[in-house]
Amino acid sequence: MNKRQLIKNIAEQVKDKRLEGISDMRDETDRNGMRVVIELKRDANPQVVLNRLFAQTALQTSFAVNMLALVDDQKQPRILSLRHILDEYLAFQQDLIVRRTKYDLRKAQERAHLLEGLLIAQDNIDEVIRIIRASYDNAKERLMERFGLDDIQAQAICDMRLIALQGLNREKLETEYKELEEKIAYYNRVLGDETLVKAILREELIQISGRFGDERLTEIQEVEDELDIEDLIEEEQCVFTLTEAGYLKRTPVSEYAGQSRGGQGRRSITTREEDAVADVFTASTHDYLLFFTDTGKAYRKKGYQIPESGKAAKGTAVVNILQVEPGERVQAMVHTRNIEDEEGRFLMMATRNGTIKRLPVGTLKNLRNNGIRAIVLEEGDRLIDVLETDGQQKILLATHDGQAVCFEEERVRPMGRTAVGVRGVKLRQGDYVVGAAVAVPGQAVLSITERGYGKRTPVEEYRVTDRGGLGVRNYMVTDKTGPVVGIKVVDGTEDLLLVTQNGQLIRMASGDVKLTASRATQGVIVMRFRDPADRVTALSLSLADGQSLADGQSLADGRSLADGRRVLEEELPPVLESRQPSGSETND
Repeated sequence: MNKRQLIKNIAEQVKDKRLEGISDMRDETDRNGMRVVIELKRDANPQVVLNRLFAQTALQTSFAVNMLALVDDQKQPRILSLRHILDEYLAFQQDLIVRRTKYDLRKAQERAHLLEGLLIAQDNIDEVIRIIRASYDNAKERLMERFGLDDIQAQAICDMRLIALQGLNREKLETEYKELEEKIAYYNRVLGDETLVKAILREELIQISGRFGDERLTEIQEVEDELDIEDLIEEEQCVFTLTEAGYLKRTPVSEYAGQSRGGQGRRSITTREEDAVADVFTASTHDYLLFFTDTGKAYRKKGYQIPESGKAAKGTAVVNILQVEPGERVQAMVHTRNIEDEEGRFLMMATRNGTIKRLPVGTLKNLRNNGIRAIVLEEGDRLIDVLETDGQQKILLATHDGQAVCFEEERVRPMGRTAVGVRGVKLRQGDYVVGAAVAVPGQAVLSITERGYGKRTPVEEYRVTDRGGLGVRNYMVTDKTGPVVGIKVVDGTEDLLLVTQNGQLIRMASGDVKLTASRATQGVIVMRFRDPADRVTALSLSLADGQSLADGQSLADGRSLADGRRVLEEELPPVLESRQPSGSETND
């Protein structure tokens, strides 16, 4: 890895805005070792920046190993596992020892055979010299005939110079011959004993380890024993805002002060020209955020992995956070505390064309970075909402033109990720689904229209029908109110957040919205607009100041905030007493 090239690459990506959150970079390498310092912007999330550096630069490099090898005496190509390729390597090394030993045995036998001829010649040196001198071109044949030598032995004697032949040392020849006999016996013993071959292999591998082995430059550790990054991040409730152009940001709820019903709100996000706020979502920094796109794919991130920004910032492009495909748009977001053990919990998906699907949460446990298919959509349809349920809830679907249908969740069987789903509501010409919610008994259905009108209606006013019907009237839609933009089921203790097309946001108590006994009413003004052409585009629920959720509870899972406060009051009274707000102060 070339450090200079790495720094250059990071600088280029920062310049091209492919890497965000970095303000400066310095090379502080000295005699003590390599060191590169990357300074972050004030609102940047260090873990997110680090993950991007790992993914987009050579700071961390992944490569594939194709374990393809020739097996069965190097005749059959096969892809092997690590264990099998080690077995093949050991078998190959063992075969190598056998073939090497056979070669050494053959060379030793050839040399011993040659020495036998030289010993005979040394014993009869005078006669050998006489025969060679007296011969013209048949010295080899005469030596073979006289001393019983073979062609190789006789040729070796003839090839020697007379002075060398005369200077043969019998003692030296006998010593070498004896050593060769011992080697030949050892080679024969190796070839006849597989256990000895393995012992040689083991000894040679130990020698290789001693010569070339050194300590690992990387550590192998158990992930469970490592410090979790969550331990270093303070848990807090945040507002997650998503725009039509695909910009996402995280802002602490405490930055939005409460207002009375009918206010104009404060600017919550600075959108680019022709961009608009699409969705606003409240969750904890330690929650899992499940992102569902309009194409039916699901992605997963922790809340703290979304970059934190001020309430007026435009946010970070989703493509820098999730590995979405070109043209793919995040449509729905769900948060859950624990996704590893989700038996008995489901995700109820609703599409624009009225299709619904119940998916066990556990099927999304092993999400890849590039997402996974959660629902198969018909042509022209898109996912608009996802609810987390326990399998025993009543589901409420609301349409753009003011209709609603309420049915038992059990009427929809659990399905796999690749299923299409079933019909949830029958739509009239031009109508479409705008939202879905869990109908909790004792709570109210909060409906908001595009022109800033809203109302709360008791859940009991929505009679349970079979899925797939036209449903009942939910809202009296007129030109003054505009069509319905979304619904939520509330108990009156939450805060309501409304976001407009121009980026205005108002936070108010949901209990301030008028509770009406009738479903077919126009409601009251919830938000006024500075620009008459502005429209409400999204709504979300948030905890009121001074409230906190019980462990594992969310605002979207069908359980009331009153239940959460009851658990806290029974189990954590000292904590509640120490965190009660006094005067104008608020402990979030």
